[in-house]
Amino acid sequence: MMEFKTLGQFIIEKQEEFPFAKGELSRLLRDIGIAAKVVNREVNKAGLAEILGPYGQFNVQGEEQQKLDVLADKEFISALKRGGECCYIASEEHEEGLDLSSEGKYIVCIDPLDGSSNIDVNISIGTIFSIYRRKSSSGRVSEEDVLQQGVHQVAAGYVLYGSSTMLVYTTGHGVNGFTLDPSIGEFCLSHPMMRIPENGNTYSINQGNFINFPPAIKEYVKMCQEENLESGRPYSLRYIGSLVADLHRTILKGGIFMYPESVRHRKGKLRLMYECNPMAFILEQAGGRASTGKERILEIQPDELHQRTPLVIGSSAMVLVVEKLYADIGKIAQST
Repeated sequence: MMEFKTLGQFIIEKQEEFPFAKGELSRLLRDIGIAAKVVNREVNKAGLAEILGPYGQFNVQGEEQQKLDVLADKEFISALKRGGECCYIASEEHEEGLDLSSEGKYIVCIDPLDGSSNIDVNISIGTIFSIYRRKSSSGRVSEEDVLQQGVHQVAAGYVLYGSSTMLVYTTGHGVNGFTLDPSIGEFCLSHPMMRIPENGNTYSINQGNFINFPPAIKEYVKMCQEENLESGRPYSLRYIGSLVADLHRTILKGGIFMYPESVRHRKGKLRLMYECNPMAFILEQAGGRASTGKERILEIQPDELHQRTPLVIGSSAMVLVVEKLYADIGKIAQST
């Protein structure tokens, strides 16, 4: 009989890898795991429990909240409050961050339920989280504590609620994936040391917005569609519309995901603090690359909590091609 290592066992074993390890981060990660199991239960019975559909209010992004959005937000906030390790939560569902405890050492940025538009049609959705260590020693959390570059994350992860439920996370020492075993109610290590292939043969983008894309992205999409036997093109288009689901596939299979700036969204649409930074940290730890097309995601200095940014992420060789197109087209524009 195969022996499985649970998330709790794994976290305890790896605790010494964290430079400030005194158990707080381990407890914080376990709290997130517990909340994920509760959300998974509600997602699985959503149609029966009448918690599908719109909630009737809009979040700070101007997006209509779904009932499951609100439920997931409450569950994660409740779990983080109970644990006491978190001093501040930045959530997609709240305009202002939530001050929890002046004694807590960690700041959590979270998208409680990514892919809201997929909820009512039973397509994979997810949770994305990012953890920072506060800079100040005590007292009220400052702006400097919250608005840190992605390179300062101490942990990041996502939960995928799909055909099976998975929790994937990194503390800067590789990426490990855990699948929820419903028979025992535990996340068990199923994907140790996940690595993304250096190259791939799929691209993921909302191609319906092609006319609004910047020139570099238009050129890359055209290139993906061209026949080139040496490079394996044309590539296959794969787009789910849930960042967690699209990037989980990309990590396992290789490929590239793009959500660029556009005529409608000049600064991009995805949020830096609780979508792009955690995913960039995970992808880089898995051997991939993440940028705006012009700069590394993890080096962007945030100016506000809900800041948006373009995102080009995935297999390193593919992302580098997009970055070169941005650079080359930029040079041409400067010379004319």
